Amino acid sequence: MNQQKVKTVSRVDHLYQLIKEMAVSFEFKPGERVNEVELAARLGASRTPLREALNRLVAEEFLTFQQGRGFFCRELKPREMFELYQFRSVLEVAAVRLTCEHATEDEVQALADYLDETGPEDGGRSSEELVSLDEVFHEKLMALSRNKEMARVLDNVNARIKFFRWVDMDARRTETQGEHRQIVEALQARDADLAARLMDTHIAKRLDQITSAIKESYSRIYLAS
Repeated sequence: MNQQKVKTVSRVDHLYQLIKEMAVSFEFKPGERVNEVELAARLGASRTPLREALNRLVAEEFLTFQQGRGFFCRELKPREMFELYQFRSVLEVAAVRLTCEHATEDEVQALADYLDETGPEDGGRSSEELVSLDEVFHEKLMALSRNKEMARVLDNVNARIKFFRWVDMDARRTETQGEHRQIVEALQARDADLAARLMDTHIAKRLDQITSAIKESYSRIYLAS
């Protein structure tokens, strides 16, 4: 790959990360058309790499594209969020079973040590900080499953539900770490069935819970503006 091609790829990756962060945090409002001219000026980007970055985000479902109209911010839809949570549960239940099979005692202990280092919740952390710590725990657990493809897919799912989780965390901040601790204890006991049940309960959301949290999410998005 020549130097110019490397620079172009690097520029697209940089734009992709910047715009992804904007999409995750709903800096674009749900259903809002992305003004490419304004975005290019804001990011100091030329049309071609910007388009490539936007198309990647469409493929990953952070944005949508309408022929002849352009790019749009995704909507927060209860059914879609419900299905993402179902999918996340399938991934992480499978991961915790694989972790029971493959992780060493020292690796599981390191997971317990992480909980000791980051908790308990004292009420002083923001929802964003708590979700970040929660994601790290789940990423560490997923890594112990030794399945990189599952980890890659989980990363996409986590990014797509992140804003929702910031809202949901306010209602769950006192419960989350205790549930993590129970999962780790099941891993230490090599009880795959218990670990799987605990993980499923930890992640599961009813559609009515999701619908209620999405209403709160919309309120926060528009109040922020």
